[in-house]
Amino acid sequence: MKAICVFCGANFNGDPLLKQAIEQLAEVMVSREITLVYGGGKVGVMGLIADAVLSRGGKAIGVIPQFLLDKEVGHTGLTQLHIVQNMHQRKQMMSDLCDGIITLPGGLGTLEEFFEVLTWLQLGLHTHPIGLLNTGGYYDSLLKQLDVMVDQKFLKPTNRELVITSGDPIELVSLMDGFNATPAEVWFKDRF
Repeated sequence: MKAICVFCGANFNGDPLLKQAIEQLAEVMVSREITLVYGGGKVGVMGLIADAVLSRGGKAIGVIPQFLLDKEVGHTGLTQLHIVQNMHQRKQMMSDLCDGIITLPGGLGTLEEFFEVLTWLQLGLHTHPIGLLNTGGYYDSLLKQLDVMVDQKFLKPTNRELVITSGDPIELVSLMDGFNATPAEVWFKDRF
Protein backbone atom coordinates (compact mmCIF):
# COMPACT_ATOMS: atom_id res chain seq x y z
CA MET A 1 0.00 0.00 0.00
CA LYS A 2 1.21 3.47 -0.84
CA ALA A 3 -1.53 5.47 0.90
CA ILE A 4 -3.88 4.55 3.73
CA CYS A 5 -7.01 6.52 4.45
CA VAL A 6 -7.60 6.68 8.19
CA PHE A 7 -11.13 7.32 9.39
CA CYS A 8 -11.18 8.77 12.89
CA GLY A 9 -12.93 11.34 15.00
CA ALA A 10 -12.58 15.01 15.85
CA ASN A 11 -12.67 14.00 19.54
CA PHE A 12 -10.11 12.19 21.67
CA ASN A 13 -11.19 10.50 24.89
CA GLY A 14 -7.74 10.61 26.48
CA ASP A 15 -7.27 6.82 26.37
CA PRO A 16 -3.51 6.10 26.65
CA LEU A 17 -3.98 2.76 24.85
CA LEU A 18 -5.52 4.56 21.86
CA LYS A 19 -2.75 7.19 21.92
CA GLN A 20 -0.15 4.39 21.87
CA ALA A 21 -1.95 2.68 18.96
CA ILE A 22 -1.99 5.96 17.02
CA GLU A 23 1.76 6.35 17.56
CA GLN A 24 2.37 2.74 16.47
CA LEU A 25 0.22 3.16 13.37
CA ALA A 26 2.11 6.33 12.44
CA GLU A 27 5.42 4.53 12.96
CA VAL A 28 4.51 1.59 10.73
CA MET A 29 3.11 3.88 8.03
CA VAL A 30 6.19 6.10 7.93
CA SER A 31 8.60 3.15 8.06
CA ARG A 32 6.84 1.64 5.04
CA GLU A 33 6.59 5.03 3.28
CA ILE A 34 2.79 4.90 3.36
CA THR A 35 1.11 8.30 3.01
CA LEU A 36 -1.68 9.21 5.42
CA VAL A 37 -4.95 10.32 3.83
CA TYR A 38 -7.51 11.57 6.35
CA GLY A 39 -10.21 14.14 7.08
CA GLY A 40 -7.88 17.13 7.34
CA GLY A 41 -8.63 18.14 10.93
CA LYS A 42 -6.23 19.35 13.60
CA VAL A 43 -8.42 18.30 16.54
CA GLY A 44 -9.12 15.01 18.27
CA VAL A 45 -7.83 11.71 16.93
CA MET A 46 -7.54 13.32 13.49
CA GLY A 47 -4.99 15.79 14.77
CA LEU A 48 -3.12 13.11 16.71
CA ILE A 49 -2.62 10.79 13.73
CA ALA A 50 -1.62 13.64 11.40
CA ASP A 51 0.87 15.06 13.88
CA ALA A 52 2.29 11.60 14.64
CA VAL A 53 2.90 10.93 10.93
CA LEU A 54 4.31 14.39 10.21
CA SER A 55 6.62 14.40 13.26
CA ARG A 56 8.22 11.21 11.93
CA GLY A 57 8.87 12.77 8.52
CA GLY A 58 5.89 11.14 6.81
CA LYS A 59 3.36 12.59 4.40
CA ALA A 60 -0.18 13.57 5.40
CA ILE A 61 -2.90 14.54 2.94
CA GLY A 62 -6.09 16.05 4.33
CA VAL A 63 -9.49 16.33 2.69
CA ILE A 64 -11.87 18.75 4.38
CA PRO A 65 -15.18 20.38 3.45
CA GLN A 66 -15.18 24.18 3.28
CA PHE A 67 -17.72 24.49 6.12
CA LEU A 68 -15.35 22.69 8.51
CA LEU A 69 -12.40 24.75 7.33
CA ASP A 70 -14.51 27.85 8.09
CA LYS A 71 -14.80 26.63 11.70
CA GLU A 72 -10.99 26.73 11.91
CA VAL A 73 -10.55 23.01 12.56
CA GLY A 74 -8.37 22.38 9.49
CA HIS A 75 -4.75 21.31 9.97
CA THR A 76 -2.38 23.92 8.52
CA GLY A 77 0.83 21.86 8.53
CA LEU A 78 -0.09 19.07 6.12
CA THR A 79 1.75 17.90 3.03
CA GLN A 80 -1.43 18.68 1.06
CA LEU A 81 -4.90 19.89 2.00
CA HIS A 82 -7.80 19.41 -0.43
CA ILE A 83 -10.90 21.51 0.14
CA VAL A 84 -14.20 20.04 -1.05
CA GLN A 85 -17.84 21.13 -1.00
CA ASN A 86 -19.40 18.50 1.24
CA MET A 87 -18.97 15.32 3.28
CA HIS A 88 -19.78 12.99 0.38
CA GLN A 89 -17.08 14.55 -1.80
CA ARG A 90 -14.71 14.22 1.14
CA LYS A 91 -15.27 10.45 1.42
CA GLN A 92 -15.05 9.97 -2.33
CA MET A 93 -11.78 11.88 -2.62
CA MET A 94 -10.25 10.12 0.38
CA SER A 95 -11.14 6.77 -1.18
CA ASP A 96 -9.73 7.87 -4.54
CA LEU A 97 -6.42 8.94 -2.97
CA CYS A 98 -5.75 5.71 -1.08
CA ASP A 99 -5.29 2.00 -1.62
CA GLY A 100 -6.17 0.91 1.92
CA ILE A 101 -8.52 2.11 4.68
CA ILE A 102 -8.20 1.88 8.47
CA THR A 103 -10.93 2.90 10.88
CA LEU A 104 -9.79 3.99 14.35
CA PRO A 105 -12.12 4.31 17.36
CA GLY A 106 -14.49 7.22 16.81
CA GLY A 107 -18.09 8.37 16.84
CA LEU A 108 -21.01 8.52 14.43
CA GLY A 109 -19.09 10.11 11.57
CA THR A 110 -16.35 7.51 11.83
CA LEU A 111 -18.88 4.67 11.74
CA GLU A 112 -20.71 6.24 8.81
CA GLU A 113 -17.46 6.46 6.85
CA PHE A 114 -16.57 2.86 7.70
CA PHE A 115 -19.93 1.47 6.61
CA GLU A 116 -20.05 3.51 3.41
CA VAL A 117 -16.67 2.31 2.14
CA LEU A 118 -17.48 -1.24 3.29
CA THR A 119 -20.66 -1.08 1.21
CA TRP A 120 -18.66 0.27 -1.75
CA LEU A 121 -16.29 -2.70 -1.41
CA GLN A 122 -19.21 -5.13 -1.26
CA LEU A 123 -20.59 -3.58 -4.45
CA GLY A 124 -17.22 -3.73 -6.21
CA LEU A 125 -16.83 0.06 -6.40
CA HIS A 126 -13.28 -0.22 -5.03
CA THR A 127 -10.89 -2.99 -4.00
CA HIS A 128 -9.18 -1.41 -0.99
CA PRO A 129 -8.60 -3.55 2.09
CA ILE A 130 -10.60 -2.21 5.03
CA GLY A 131 -9.07 -2.54 8.48
CA LEU A 132 -10.80 -1.95 11.79
CA LEU A 133 -8.33 -1.09 14.57
CA ASN A 134 -10.01 -2.66 17.58
CA THR A 135 -7.97 -0.92 20.27
CA GLY A 136 -8.87 -2.15 23.73
CA GLY A 137 -11.85 -4.04 22.31
CA TYR A 138 -13.55 -0.77 21.28
CA TYR A 139 -15.29 -2.42 18.32
CA ASP A 140 -16.13 -5.78 19.97
CA SER A 141 -19.87 -4.98 20.08
CA LEU A 142 -19.88 -3.80 16.47
CA LEU A 143 -18.14 -6.98 15.33
CA LYS A 144 -20.65 -9.03 17.30
CA GLN A 145 -23.47 -7.15 15.54
CA LEU A 146 -21.96 -8.02 12.16
CA ASP A 147 -21.97 -11.67 13.25
CA VAL A 148 -25.64 -11.35 14.24
CA MET A 149 -26.36 -9.95 10.77
CA VAL A 150 -24.73 -13.05 9.26
CA ASP A 151 -26.66 -15.36 11.62
CA GLN A 152 -29.92 -13.61 10.71
CA LYS A 153 -29.06 -13.80 6.97
CA PHE A 154 -28.91 -10.06 6.37
CA LEU A 155 -25.18 -10.19 5.64
CA LYS A 156 -23.31 -12.81 3.64
CA PRO A 157 -20.39 -14.46 5.42
CA THR A 158 -18.14 -13.46 2.49
CA ASN A 159 -19.05 -9.80 3.04
CA ARG A 160 -18.47 -10.12 6.81
CA GLU A 161 -15.00 -11.43 5.96
CA LEU A 162 -14.21 -8.18 4.13
CA VAL A 163 -13.58 -6.52 7.52
CA ILE A 164 -9.95 -7.06 8.59
CA THR A 165 -9.63 -6.66 12.35
CA SER A 166 -6.82 -6.44 14.87
CA GLY A 167 -6.07 -4.56 18.06
CA ASP A 168 -2.45 -4.21 16.95
CA PRO A 169 -1.69 -1.56 14.28
CA ILE A 170 1.39 -3.37 12.97
CA GLU A 171 -0.49 -6.65 12.58
CA LEU A 172 -3.45 -4.86 11.00
CA VAL A 173 -1.32 -3.25 8.27
CA SER A 174 0.35 -6.61 7.58
CA LEU A 175 -3.02 -8.36 7.29
CA MET A 176 -4.22 -5.65 4.92
CA ASP A 177 -1.14 -6.14 2.73
CA GLY A 178 -2.33 -9.68 2.00
CA PHE A 179 -5.88 -8.67 1.05
CA ASN A 180 -7.10 -9.44 -2.46
CA ALA A 181 -10.62 -8.30 -3.27
CA THR A 182 -12.54 -10.11 -5.92
CA PRO A 183 -15.85 -8.28 -6.33
CA ALA A 184 -18.76 -10.70 -6.57
CA GLU A 185 -20.34 -10.08 -9.97
CA VAL A 186 -23.54 -11.79 -8.88
CA TRP A 187 -23.88 -10.44 -5.34
CA PHE A 188 -27.45 -9.41 -6.14
CA LYS A 189 -28.46 -12.84 -7.51
CA ASP A 190 -26.90 -15.21 -5.01
CA ARG A 191 -29.26 -15.15 -2.08
CA PHE A 192 -28.01 -17.19 0.85
